[in-house]
Amino acid sequence: MATESSESEEKGKKITGGYQRLKLHQDLRESGKEAAWSVSSCKPGNGVSALLDDNVDTYWQSDGAPPHLVNIQFKKKVRLQLIVLYVDFELYQTTYTPMKISIRAGDGFHNLKVVKNVELVKPKGWIYIPLSRNDPKEAFVNSFMLQIAVLSNQLNGKDCRVRQIKIYGPRPNPIPHQQFQFTSSEFITYSTVR
Repeated sequence: MATESSESEEKGKKITGGYQRLKLHQDLRESGKEAAWSVSSCKPGNGVSALLDDNVDTYWQSDGAPPHLVNIQFKKKVRLQLIVLYVDFELYQTTYTPMKISIRAGDGFHNLKVVKNVELVKPKGWIYIPLSRNDPKEAFVNSFMLQIAVLSNQLNGKDCRVRQIKIYGPRPNPIPHQQFQFTSSEFITYSTVR
């Protein structure tokens, strides 16, 4: 279970979380593989590679005082729609589980702005954090950089453990400036005039 608030709206509301299986809409694609990832600190053997290995048995573990940062930098500006985290309150020690998370976006470290603040309450499984705001025109975040900041942990723990992070954006249209999306190769071949 998680509660969220955006920068413009401070009232908390519940978002869906704690799914054992990762379920996504087919219009989304993973954008995280196109980025350079870094973390503010880590224990030896539990670095950034554990976040990206598609294995929920491994984890990134921070080393030091909060906030703990995961920085995701893209080569070009991308449209992002959803962040999915895998955390487990019940497994091992509960003080390692993140409680307050801040999602920030911008062109680089110098101009990051808070997009979402999320509070997790005893999370277990895949936690979905949509980046959309209340305005339907702002359904996406266009950004060169995304930063996930773990501000505090459950039961005032010092270090955090996150098992997986996935970032999704909308699937691009295969033909630029085409209002229809053709699926067969024959239609795609004859869809434009040279």
